[in-house]
Amino acid sequence: MSVPLDDRRQRSARLTRERVLRSAVAVADAAGVRSLTIRSLAQELGVKPMTVYHYVANKDEILDGIVDVVHGEIDLPIPGNDWRSEMRRRAHSARRVLRRHPWAIGLMESRTSPGPATLRHHDVTIGTLRRAGFSVELTAHIYALLDSYVYGFALQEASLPFDGQETVAEVAEPMMQRFPTGEYPHLTEMATEFVLQPGYDFGDEFEFGLDLILDALAGSVPAGGTSPE
Repeated sequence: MSVPLDDRRQRSARLTRERVLRSAVAVADAAGVRSLTIRSLAQELGVKPMTVYHYVANKDEILDGIVDVVHGEIDLPIPGNDWRSEMRRRAHSARRVLRRHPWAIGLMESRTSPGPATLRHHDVTIGTLRRAGFSVELTAHIYALLDSYVYGFALQEASLPFDGQETVAEVAEPMMQRFPTGEYPHLTEMATEFVLQPGYDFGDEFEFGLDLILDALAGSVPAGGTSPE
C-alpha cells in the first residue's frame, strides 16, 4: 500500500541518520541482512528510496552503520575494575546482543570503516586489559581469544535446530530413534544421561567455557595487576 504524499513528507522531515540506521537494523532482524536494501529500508521508514540517500550514501555505508549500532549495544568494560569480572560482563552482553541480531555475527569483524561506537568499544576493552597489567602483545592475544569464543558460540547457538530447554527433546529424540541399536554408544550415553535430562540448556555451556578461558588467563596476570575473582 502506497503512503500518501503528505505522510511521506512528514516522515521524511522527522528522519535522522540514527533513525535510518535503527530501521536498517530492524529490517535485518526481521528478514536477515540480505533483505536489507535501499528499497526495503525506504519501505520500513515509509519514505521514497531517494530520501534514504540523504542519510547514507550506499549499501556499504548502511552495513558499516548497523555494525556500529550493534557494537554500541554491547556493555563496555570499565578500566580499573577487576578485569576478569569486566571481561565476563562484556562477553555475556555480547552474546545477548548477538542473539538479538544473529545476522551481525558475520559482519562484526569484516567491515573496514568502523564507526565511533565500534572504535570506542575496542579502545575501552583494550584499555581495561592494559590497566590490569597485561602487555600489549598479551592484550592482543586475550582480545582475539575472547572474541573468537564469543562469536563462535553465538554462531553455533544461532545455528542449532532447537532453542532453549523446552525444544531439546523435540529435536534430539527423533534423531536418536534413527540410530541403529548399539551403533553409537557414546553419543547415546551423552544424550540420555546429560542432554535429555531435565533442566539441560545448551546456553549453560557458554558460562562453562568462559570460566575455563578466564581461569587460564588469570595465571598470566602480571605481578601488581588486578587480582582475579
